[in-house]
Formats: sequence, structure tokens, C-alpha cells
Amino acid sequence: MAPRVLISDSLSKAAIARFTNLGIDVDYQPKLGKDKTALANAICAYDGLAVRSTTKVTDKMLSRAKKLKVIGRAGIGVDNIDIPASSARGVIVMNTPFGNSITTAEHAIAMMMALARQLPEADASTRAGKWEKSKFMGVEITGKTLGIIGCGNIGSIVAERALGLKMKVIAYDPFLSDDKAIELGVRKSDLLELFALADFITLHTPLTDKTHNIIDQSSIAAMRPEVRIINCARGGLVNENALKQALIEGRVAGAAFDVFTDEPAWDSVLFDAPNMICTPHLGASTTEAQENVALQIADQMSEYLLTGAVSNAINFPSVSPEEAPRIQPFVQLAEQLGSFAGQLTETGILALKIEYAGDVAYKNTRALTAAAITGMLRPVLQDVNMVSAPEIVRERGINVEESRHDSHGIYGSYIRLTIKTERMERSVAGAVFSDGQPRIIQIKGIDMEAKFARHMLYISNQDQSGFVGALGTTLGQAGVNIATFHLGREHSGGDAIALLAIDEPIKPPILKQLMELPNVVQVKPLSF
Repeated sequence: MAPRVLISDSLSKAAIARFTNLGIDVDYQPKLGKDKTALANAICAYDGLAVRSTTKVTDKMLSRAKKLKVIGRAGIGVDNIDIPASSARGVIVMNTPFGNSITTAEHAIAMMMALARQLPEADASTRAGKWEKSKFMGVEITGKTLGIIGCGNIGSIVAERALGLKMKVIAYDPFLSDDKAIELGVRKSDLLELFALADFITLHTPLTDKTHNIIDQSSIAAMRPEVRIINCARGGLVNENALKQALIEGRVAGAAFDVFTDEPAWDSVLFDAPNMICTPHLGASTTEAQENVALQIADQMSEYLLTGAVSNAINFPSVSPEEAPRIQPFVQLAEQLGSFAGQLTETGILALKIEYAGDVAYKNTRALTAAAITGMLRPVLQDVNMVSAPEIVRERGINVEESRHDSHGIYGSYIRLTIKTERMERSVAGAVFSDGQPRIIQIKGIDMEAKFARHMLYISNQDQSGFVGALGTTLGQAGVNIATFHLGREHSGGDAIALLAIDEPIKPPILKQLMELPNVVQVKPLSF
């Protein structure tokens, strides 16, 4: 019997034909995604589910999906899919990370042009029979400076188009290397410099804890007068109340938004703001883009259902079905080591070196490297997956180097990651133990054996007597419960590390107290 796929959102008809031609029994019910009850009742009959953004894939719905093997998202964002619940039930979640790039970039350029010449207001005025030619005095974009926040795939396309329009382009992106910036023809910048120099600012970064409200009241105060802001990336990157006030005061000359903090945006504080252009999340809304992502997800889902091959998976590496059980513990180790290093890195990454020693050197290291890169990038780029991660580091010019050799130490097999930034190098190594669980075995050359935990606390300090007592007292007084406590040092009086597993995420005021302890160099909360 042919595998069955349900399409529960509006999708290009080309996808239906592609599924059918590849031997998949496809059922197109685009209204089903709006009815949670009907979808939950129907899903038990299908091996695959193809969605866009309307269908909400919840844990409750997945509990009814006894046959479901794969969910395909035609597009990049998977906010509407419960990834942990999918993983727990063994359901692969795929997306199409690059299918909308050109369309979204073009929409950002179109919004910038419309903003510069006040086209929506001029159109409405002319249709009303006013002919207010002198009222709509625009600005040229030629020679102006465009500041791009996030210079990945979409941001790079925007930069290329803007340079073609004879603009000056500066870019802020923690992962953009000097070589890649030169190749793109943009100048790297920090945020404050970008705010100070840019005539137009466009955002092309995912929404994370670090990028939430990356433009707020203080950011706007640092911008040059009469700046214009474009957001075709994610709602929540800009504090909408702060922007509205700046538009009213004339501190910001105009803004053009395709995305909003709450969507669908039936109402928004920005809707009645002056010099504001709003569109209903049209970034990916072109015929070409919709057909591209529809065909891509049809191909990916069909290949998995028919052959077991995995591509563009959010929650699983691209490996063959035969090797997956054997390699999975090492995939987990590589991703957690990457996440560990990525969470501790605060400046731009130039290079990543991955060392495979012992038995692991003879496994599918391509999947392991992709997992390590994914872990490294995810603290900043949350939409990254094990297929898109290698492409992202290539786009940003981050050099990735692999080495393989036999193990000569006490561990028969281990992985070591070394991240090189503009300021320093940091290494972390780990191994899979006999119980199948990954553990840290070394940090910055300091031996230390520790399990990964959901919430952890990393502290580096100069080794001095009394530190452990002061640390324990501070955490105890703050009510922080310690699950495990691991210590290591380079030598007496030298660099030392404390790595703790704790029951709950640690709060900022406590982090501040820890940083004020004598001889502390760095304090960093970690999550896995």
C-alpha cells in the first residue's frame, strides 16, 4: 500500500502532482488545518502531514497520529509545530530553509523603496482626488547607508540588491567573517556603529532571547535622526510601542513592517502610527516561492516515506536508516558540545575545528559535524537544523576543519571542538560512555567528567582558596539547588572551572552576584 500524506493547508497544486507522480497517496484538505478537532480525528490515517503556518501541530494532536512518520513544513518557520512532542513520538519534522530567500529579500527592498517615496500614502491621496504633489517629498536611496542586522542567506541577497542600487551597506552579524564580508562587498559593524551610521535599517535575523527587542527605546535613541526601519523577518525584533512613539515624535522618519509581535495582526499599535507601512506577512508570498517550497517539501517527504532518506530535518540528522541507531548517541554528543561552546562564545566566530578520535573517527562524521555546527549556531539562530547549519557557516565564511585519528588517551573514542573567535580559542571535549550517555571530559584543556543537564552553570575563575565556599554560600542563600558539582583546574593558583547542574534556570540578579565574587572571570548559564 502506498504511503498516505495529508495536506492540511493551502499548498501549490504542483505539490499534489509531485506526490502522486512519486507514488504517494495524497489527500488535499486545505481547510482542515483550521479545525483542530477534525484534524485530530483524521490524522490517524496518514503517514505524512504537509503544512504551512495555519495548521497547529500539538502534542494532543500527535497523540492521535499513530501512523505518522513525517511532518513537512513548506517554509522555514516551525513555530506551529511542537518539535519536542514530535521527537518524542519518533516523527521527523522537515522544513524548506532556503525556498523563500529571494522572495523575502525582494519584499524587503520593495518596502524600503515604498518607504523612501511614501508610495502608499501618495497612492491613497491621489485616489481621493487630492493631487498633493508637494506633500510627499521623498528621499533618494542612492548613496544612502543601509544597515543590515543579520547577514545570512536573506540578508546577503538584500545586500547584493542594495549594492546594485548604489547604496553603501554595513552589516551586523556575529557569524559574518571578514572574508565573507569582503566577498559580499559589505562592511562589518557592531550594533552601535550601525545605529549611528545607517539611513535605513533592515532586519534579517531569527527571533531569539538575544534578538528579542534588539531595536528598543535605547536603540532608537542611538540611531541617526530620521532613520527608516524595515522588518520582514520576525515580529518581536522591534519594540512596537517604542517605535510608535519615535514615529510620532519624528525621531524615526518611517517604518515598513511585514511581521508583527502577535499574528495574525488583527490590531496593532503600529496601525495608526504616522509614516508606517504594514503588510500581512507577505515575505514569502510570490507564485515562484510558493511553488518552490511546495515542490521541495513534496520531494523531501516522498523520499523519506519511500526510501527512509532524511533531508532538511529539524529534529534528526541526515543519515541513512541503517546507521541511525548506531550513530545517534554521537550525534547527541556532537550537538551538545557545539551548544556548550556556542553558549559560551560572545564574539564573532572565525573557525571551528572538530577532532574525532578512536572509533568515532570511522563513523559518519559528516552528520556529526552538522550536529556540532547546529549546536554551535542554535543559541543565536534558533531555526537552524542539521542540514541548513553547514550552509549557514559557509554563507558567513566560518571555516570548519575536521581531523580524524586513533585515540591515544584513556578514552577509546572522543570528540573535541575548538572554536576560534576574534579574541580567543576555546575547546571542549566529550565522549559517549558505556551507558550510551554523552559526557564532557575536558574544557579548555582542563580534565573534568560531567553529564549534560537541562540547566547548568559554568564559572571560570582564578584558583584561590575559599572560592568554592563563597560560591556554595551565594547559591544557597539564593535558593539555587545544585544537582551535581564538578571542579577542575589547570594548576594551583591557575585557571579553574566550576560546572554545576542546577534544578531551575538561574536568575540575572544571582548571576550578577556570582560575577562579583573574588577571582571570577566568567559566569554563564547553560541549557541543553
